[in-house]
Amino acid sequence: MIRLLLLLCMGVATSPLHAEDAGPLRLQTAIDLAIKTDPWQIRSTFRERALTDQAVAAAALPDPRMSVMAANFPTDTFDIQQEPMTQVVVGVSQMFPRGNSLMLARQQKNQLSLQEPMLRADRQAKVRSVAAQLWLDVFKAQESIRLIEADRDLFDQLADAALVSYSSAFGRTRQTDLIRAQLELTRLDDRLTVLHQQLQSSQRRLSEWIGVEAINRVSPSLPTQPVNADLEQLLAASIDNEAFYEHIRQHPALIAVDRRIDAQTTGVDLARQKYKPEWGLAAQYGYRADDPSGRERADLFSVGVTFDLPVFSRQRQDKEVSAALALTDAVRAEKDLIARQLMAELRSVLVQAQRVSQRQTLYATQLLPQMADQAEASLAAYDNDDGDFAEAVRARIAELNAKIDSVAIAVEGLQLSFRLDYLVTKALASDERMLP
Repeated sequence: MIRLLLLLCMGVATSPLHAEDAGPLRLQTAIDLAIKTDPWQIRSTFRERALTDQAVAAAALPDPRMSVMAANFPTDTFDIQQEPMTQVVVGVSQMFPRGNSLMLARQQKNQLSLQEPMLRADRQAKVRSVAAQLWLDVFKAQESIRLIEADRDLFDQLADAALVSYSSAFGRTRQTDLIRAQLELTRLDDRLTVLHQQLQSSQRRLSEWIGVEAINRVSPSLPTQPVNADLEQLLAASIDNEAFYEHIRQHPALIAVDRRIDAQTTGVDLARQKYKPEWGLAAQYGYRADDPSGRERADLFSVGVTFDLPVFSRQRQDKEVSAALALTDAVRAEKDLIARQLMAELRSVLVQAQRVSQRQTLYATQLLPQMADQAEASLAAYDNDDGDFAEAVRARIAELNAKIDSVAIAVEGLQLSFRLDYLVTKALASDERMLP
């Protein structure tokens, strides 16, 4: 009787969640929602638009200046006809920036705007990875709960059967077996409480990216992640630093830094323009009234050119060029730092992916079948009065733990796959990298 109950419950424990669950949240749906509702992408789009507009504004000449004044009026009478020098002057002036400052300023703003599409590509790939890992955390907790709840029904049946056997005059069940069965039920309840806490915590973290959809149950099965050809090459052999860099050099995060380097280099050229003079052109027209006797006076016209003399360059222009060069070197160092971080993480994830793949094979081909055989053999021995009730329970618990570990390993393998996918993202294709 006990053996029949166990076989029936084992069948329930290994069956998948019902596919007809209302509105399960698919992994691809979660990723699409996270990318679509990401406010960072909107902010980046507005920043790019602002930089593009600033580039147009930076190339425009400064507005001309106009002046109107009354010049040389006598202070005793303020009569416009009294003195020949008295006049009403209208003037206009226009300044011309140094050298190629306008062209370089526009170029620098355009170069800064070019980094925004790369930053968005990097962000999209990162959001894809983060949303997938959070969805997988939810799946792991949900599937672990399902396995335990299925086995809890089994332990309920075992406890009832042990109680019947203990109550029978011919039963060989001991009181310690009853206590052991109840203890395992309590432990399963505790594990369920912890897993429900983990499930809710994972759903809350996922809700940061996709909103209220995170509270839905996720799909009952793991998706299949296609293998990237680059990853196969990386996993197949030990690759040196140069080869590793080839796999990350087109990463959008690095391309974005390249755009900043271009802008900083232009900033150096812009600073050098300050060694050149700034020019200005001014023109004035002076109206003079007739003299007191009625004779006409000629109006006056003036024109002139102004320019500054950048002669004190040691404390100003030299330092500005030096500062621009230092900022350029700082951005180059930042690129080296990002590249090192990407390569180090790539190596780390590759090692983890290899080990997880080995564990998945071990669980699928050896450990899970062996655990099932052990649980079946322990129960058969107990049914034939040749085994211990506690041993049968321990074997079943060990099989349950192995199933939960197998789910965790499968989830970890997919999470590593998404991390690897982010690390080898190519800038030109990043906007189109989506799950099939």
